Amino acid sequence: KNITGKLVMVTGAGGSIGSELSRQILGFNPKQLLLLDNSETPLYSIDLELDKEASETLVVPCIGDVRSTIRLERIFSKYKPDIVYHAAAYKHVPMMELSPVDAVHNNVLGTFNVASMANKHHAKKFVMISTDKAVRPTSVMGATKRVAEMAVQSMNGNGT
Repeated sequence: KNITGKLVMVTGAGGSIGSELSRQILGFNPKQLLLLDNSETPLYSIDLELDKEASETLVVPCIGDVRSTIRLERIFSKYKPDIVYHAAAYKHVPMMELSPVDAVHNNVLGTFNVASMANKHHAKKFVMISTDKAVRPTSVMGATKRVAEMAVQSMNGNGT
């Protein structure tokens, strides 16, 4: 009942977690399913897959990067999602140890951007997909996810 008939957005929809979330969400018949990803080929693939399965749901692929507030503003202004599942993140620990600045930009600032837009545009729900590595983090990736959790918790919603 939380998803049926609603406009649902999934960030990182082309990734392993986002694509599986999208598959599961589609089964609950949202009115629209917005698939946001910054990578064209995985986004195209999940869009093709879900479009075949969708009967009543309009599946809308959106190329965009969670680090771009301009792009996020355009998407949120146009579609006004009811529910946002935020799965876009860098998740591979060894790679993030080599690129800590990119991990912060994507995982912390990207999460802050998406949560801020959900708040600003009065999404009913914002769900951040995190990781067990955010509990007492010992890696750059875990630390960025923990800071992202703290940022979202500190927002305290605006009806979201």
